[in-house]
Amino acid sequence: MVIMSPSLNFQPVLERIAEEMDKTPGRGRAADYIPALAARDPRRFGMAVAELDGTVYGVGEWRQPFSTQSITKVFTLALNLAREGDELWEHVGREPSGNPFNSLVQLEYENGIPRNPFINAGALVVTDRLHTRTGDAAGTLLDFLRAESGNADLTFDKEVAASETAHGDRNAALAHFMASYGNIDNPVPALLEQYFRQCSIEASCADLALATGFLARHGIRADGTRLLTRSQAKQVNAVMLTCGTYDAAGDFAYRVGLPGKSGVGGGIIAVVPGRCTLCVWSPGLDERGNSVAGVAALDRFTTLTGLSVF
Repeated sequence: MVIMSPSLNFQPVLERIAEEMDKTPGRGRAADYIPALAARDPRRFGMAVAELDGTVYGVGEWRQPFSTQSITKVFTLALNLAREGDELWEHVGREPSGNPFNSLVQLEYENGIPRNPFINAGALVVTDRLHTRTGDAAGTLLDFLRAESGNADLTFDKEVAASETAHGDRNAALAHFMASYGNIDNPVPALLEQYFRQCSIEASCADLALATGFLARHGIRADGTRLLTRSQAKQVNAVMLTCGTYDAAGDFAYRVGLPGKSGVGGGIIAVVPGRCTLCVWSPGLDERGNSVAGVAALDRFTTLTGLSVF
């Protein structure tokens, strides 16, 4: 094991991980239920680490943009929590679901209140509430990601958004069901448009590692202003740890030991509070929708560096 001192850089660790990942068979399958993502090569790989001062280390295709998908749920949660505070938790829970991310099962016997903000139902509620407060939830998110990453070229992938819209019946069902309980403010078609645009944002590992930095800085943005209180940043990290990788969150916490959030585009972000943030990308997914190589790479990172929240 290579335990890192604060003076060491992350580049040799990333290079070692990339070499190991290149030799690893069985990298999963790209998300085939979104046709625009189905053709992605599951063996592609990139990984980046951003320190608190914005220094970024990377390996592989760490500057290659990819579809962020559910990773964006972390940022909409933070943006909404900053605006309405604890009132948000009256509309979405903080508990692991134990069910697939697009499940309808729990909503009926829990009166339209989703278990957490990272399953699709919960993310729809958060996007809905952010849209009510901003008039453009997806645009607000994009502006935030551009500012935090320093990349003004970040944008929506219209092909992916259209593909999700054409195959979005399950999300529509979730939204209509919650609306029947009064837990959705906006018209469902308008909400779905915002949600699919949100998930279609393309960004690289470098972009996302930088954009996540406010969670490692206990709520402080890249420009030094405060987005979240220290307590709110802790809350977001806690929900990431317990709910951020769908119904595999326990295994992710066991293996990786960091707050993390995955997306079916193959990306995973992770936070080492007070030290750095990470993003890894590899499109091959396991049966629960998490990047096979991404989880393995983060597992190796915490093992090699000794950095975790435990």
